[in-house]
Amino acid sequence: MFAVSLLGYLAAAVSTASFLPQAWKIIKSRQTKDISFGMYFLTVAAFGLWLTFGILVQQWPLVVSNSICFILSAFILMMKVVRRDRFVICPLPKNTTAALPNTNNFDNLSIFC
Repeated sequence: MFAVSLLGYLAAAVSTASFLPQAWKIIKSRQTKDISFGMYFLTVAAFGLWLTFGILVQQWPLVVSNSICFILSAFILMMKVVRRDRFVICPLPKNTTAALPNTNNFDNLSIFC
């Protein structure tokens, strides 16, 4: 029984971690044009349903893993839906852009203050 539980926790951890590379890539590049809206819409809906199911049957490993997956996939979907320029919170001072690496792709972006 311990091996089966361990397998379940391992599967939950790997499934949860699978969204991190995509989320990190979006954070770094601010590009979402190659991501399917339909796929992430269905993914967010599925995680929301699994989360609800986990709460109703009080299966807390389901709740924890699906909560994290829901948040990460919803973030990716949000970045797909909301325009890039809405994430500019405060402009960078002109003299700080030279210190940032790879600023070629970040013409109108700034740091969250």
